[in-house]
Amino acid sequence: MKKLRIILLLLIWSLTIPSCQDTLEVNPTSVITNSSFWKTENDAVGALNGMYVDLRSMSEAIYQNGEQRSEIYQGGAFGVGVYNLLFNDLSGANPYHSEWTGFYKIINSANLIIKYVPSIKFKSEPTKNKILAQAYTMRAYAYFNMTKTWGNLIIRTLPTEGSNPEETIKERSPQSEVFALIKADIENAIKLFPDNIFPTGRYFWSLPAVNAFKGEVFLWTGKKLGGGAADFTTALSALNLAETSDVMLLPQFGDLFQYTNKGNKEILMSIRYQDLDGPTNGFWHKWIIGGAVPSNIDAETKALINPIGSGQGLLVLTDLVRKQFNDKDTRKKASFHEIYTYDANGKATFYSTLCLKGKGLLTGGSRVFVDDIILYRYADVLLMKAEAKNALGQDPSLEMNLIRKRAYGTNYASNVFVNGTKTQNDDTILKERLFELLYEGKRWWDLVRFDKAFDLVPNLQSRKGQDYLLLFPISNTVLSLEPKVKQNPGYK
Repeated sequence: MKKLRIILLLLIWSLTIPSCQDTLEVNPTSVITNSSFWKTENDAVGALNGMYVDLRSMSEAIYQNGEQRSEIYQGGAFGVGVYNLLFNDLSGANPYHSEWTGFYKIINSANLIIKYVPSIKFKSEPTKNKILAQAYTMRAYAYFNMTKTWGNLIIRTLPTEGSNPEETIKERSPQSEVFALIKADIENAIKLFPDNIFPTGRYFWSLPAVNAFKGEVFLWTGKKLGGGAADFTTALSALNLAETSDVMLLPQFGDLFQYTNKGNKEILMSIRYQDLDGPTNGFWHKWIIGGAVPSNIDAETKALINPIGSGQGLLVLTDLVRKQFNDKDTRKKASFHEIYTYDANGKATFYSTLCLKGKGLLTGGSRVFVDDIILYRYADVLLMKAEAKNALGQDPSLEMNLIRKRAYGTNYASNVFVNGTKTQNDDTILKERLFELLYEGKRWWDLVRFDKAFDLVPNLQSRKGQDYLLLFPISNTVLSLEPKVKQNPGYK
């Protein structure tokens, strides 16, 4: 009876979702794990939506792991809270970041779809293929995030549906095997997607988004796993294909991040958040807490800050990064707001910053942090193309100047990119990614991929040569649950 009640609840839930491309507003009652449930197209749609809910639950971890070990952040007026990743002083007991269990939950949801959906009869074969393509992509994306973070991984390609230790307790496989799976899953997804069209809202995986993802994967293996020119060529080809879709640079940089402009034509893939739709996202840590708002600020800033909502102000820009922005670069004022205090004589003193890429929705007299989390957008594709071209000895000027033309507007003529040596170009591309993709969960991975983490992160400069730090420690909690998993070298 209990099993029947769970199945009925799940069926009701899946039937309330009009389309797997239209909403993520309802959290799943449970995870579908019993093969007797996988009978109808509605079952598959419900499972697909549940997989995206799993992804949303890991959105802060994706940003946290991808950004907070870089040189971007420092603590706000009341410190850093739990965000001690900023100090790069990590151990198994205090990893200060997410554990990998949430990523394996995403993988398990994808594995269930990959196992059971092929046997379900659909009204339309392309619809079935699209669901399978998204599951393959999601599994690859989770493994990519995990292997960049922890290196070697337990590979699970079948769903965990029992407690047999021979199936559940495994050793980690080498990173080379993890990337082989990632690349195979990407190719499976590419073959299964029936068209090059974005779903409504652009928060479900699509063929253009997979090609952007593929470009990043092959840039990573080209630089970090010795793939070299062959991988750079594959990356460039995939990024060119992503560019053939319905994407464009929005004329005004700041329009990208408006709550009312979600799913715009620059977006290839995002994680959807909506009011009254579950938890808020991590941008509330980048706003400001009420107790830290000075009284002697200008009226414009006061109007921008309020209402504060759940803002905490734990992560603010470092002076190192803030001062690198050119005042003529429109991305500066569209990315963050500088708060100044004023004395009795009107003298200004810099106080702090607000992140404007996730300033939330004003509703009911409060601020709710429900901006979408952008995973891939067209400017990122262009910058990855520039990176791949430069690695292949080609001129990246076209892509770089498309980015700069929007960024500088009427001041573009004095900020044109000019092709230089490979090293000079790499340094410039890396800095351009900082200006363009600040707050978007990319910076730490960029520093690692360009081999610049020990050069540009102040608290790592004295530790150059300790390459084990490029991976994260595995938490003691995970080690206690996985008896065959050993701590990453260098950590205790």
